[in-house]
Amino acid sequence: MQFLLDNWYLVLTALVSGALLLWPVVRGGAGSGISTAEAVRLINREKGVLIDVREPAEFASGHAVGARNVPLSQIETSTALPSNKALPVLVLCATGARASRAVALLKKRGYENCQPVAGGLAAWREANLPTESAA
Repeated sequence: MQFLLDNWYLVLTALVSGALLLWPVVRGGAGSGISTAEAVRLINREKGVLIDVREPAEFASGHAVGARNVPLSQIETSTALPSNKALPVLVLCATGARASRAVALLKKRGYENCQPVAGGLAAWREANLPTESAA
């Protein structure tokens, strides 16, 4: 017990570092989601549907080829989502933060096979996957 009292700063450092390591797991993490390679595989082989949850102006400035734009604010009421809820739904945003929230909302609507694309459109572009802009 005396050791803990004498070295309280070491104990505090250990607790803080442990908490920082666990934080992404508790929060759902920025690292959660599927890779862009896995997303492409699901689109090509399992008829996956790519949903971009950014706002229309962001979507118009550049988006993944074939993506449907369903802004996060409209995800609960949109009719642009696939009617077949068994299809893989891949959710994309700028960096992945909004996509994780959208996945939670989609799961409430019955889309159990939906996942965010890790890293969002930034990772999509970094992987040199095709993008397009609205003319």
